[in-house]
Amino acid sequence: MNSFPLNTDEGAIGFLQRLVEIPSLSGAETAVAHFLIQQMNQSGFAAQVDAAGNAVGERCCPDDNGQITQEIVLLGHMDTVPGDIPVRQEDGKLYGRGSVDAKGPLASFIVAASRANLPTGTRLIVVGAVEEEAATSKGARHVANQFRPNLCLIGEPSGWDGITLGYKGRLLIDACFAQPMSHTAGSESGAAELGLNWYNQVLAFINQFNAGKSRLFDQLLPSVRELHTSSDGLENRLAIKLGIRLPPNFNVRDFAQWLRDQAGEAGTIHTYAHEPAIQSKRTNPLAQAFNRAIRQTGGVPSYKLKTGTSDMNVVGPIWRCPIVAYGPGDSSLDHTPNEHIELTEYLQAIGMLEQVLSSLRV
Repeated sequence: MNSFPLNTDEGAIGFLQRLVEIPSLSGAETAVAHFLIQQMNQSGFAAQVDAAGNAVGERCCPDDNGQITQEIVLLGHMDTVPGDIPVRQEDGKLYGRGSVDAKGPLASFIVAASRANLPTGTRLIVVGAVEEEAATSKGARHVANQFRPNLCLIGEPSGWDGITLGYKGRLLIDACFAQPMSHTAGSESGAAELGLNWYNQVLAFINQFNAGKSRLFDQLLPSVRELHTSSDGLENRLAIKLGIRLPPNFNVRDFAQWLRDQAGEAGTIHTYAHEPAIQSKRTNPLAQAFNRAIRQTGGVPSYKLKTGTSDMNVVGPIWRCPIVAYGPGDSSLDHTPNEHIELTEYLQAIGMLEQVLSSLRV
């Protein structure tokens, strides 16, 4: 694989395009990990693939006593959702799956980290994590136990002048309803009717919970992921998979029990993949550093709370350090057939990151 000179804009763009060209569906990131390791090792990092399959690169700038006094982790992800989008540059835009979510932010981390004049006493660790797009978050869970940073940046699209302070939580629910076969003209409710009645009770609960809450970040947001009916001639079944985006401080244990109670004897409820919501403050040192850098280049910072989840939900509660998400790209293009990134914005974000990384001190 070719490597690119990251000290030039042309090299930074070529690096991103090659990164997007390498397929890396969740669970199949080996090829892209080895490309990243090669690029980082040739760009001033000590890099390797860790036990989880993450691409991890490190730069150190010890103080005059040879000591490290602050550790900063830049945690991006290199996996993508499915979808074949021909990789191409058109009108200053780079098209391709992962260009926004989230190879653009990850590439900007690596380029900026290679260029930054690190403060003395700093260890900078860049992680391209596996399986962020899967409910497993395998890569983030692994590094959560490997490092204890003083500061953490999550690589997700926020726009070059945006700072993401928080993400909603998540709960997945598998519900299965089963009933013995009966004639459709009979008085007994079938599995489908029981399951849909349960789902309507869930929606009524959510509507009541959301009443009076104007911000989406404070609401329960449900989505039906799968819906199947089946029969073996003796039993009818309805299977529903739900995803629910959770607000901060939501009591998942009580909610899960309520779901089981409403399902009755005919329903089996399995809840899993819970991630709590997380929210940082504008006053944390990372948010303030980005605020200064954006304003110094003539921009107006925007602060965002996302209704999805990210690896910030995984590592934030464990590391308990100042944390924000940042990266180039329009997040409304995530997972879409038209996914693309503005290359001028990608370069602007690299400049912001370089400036921030060169100034950070705990």
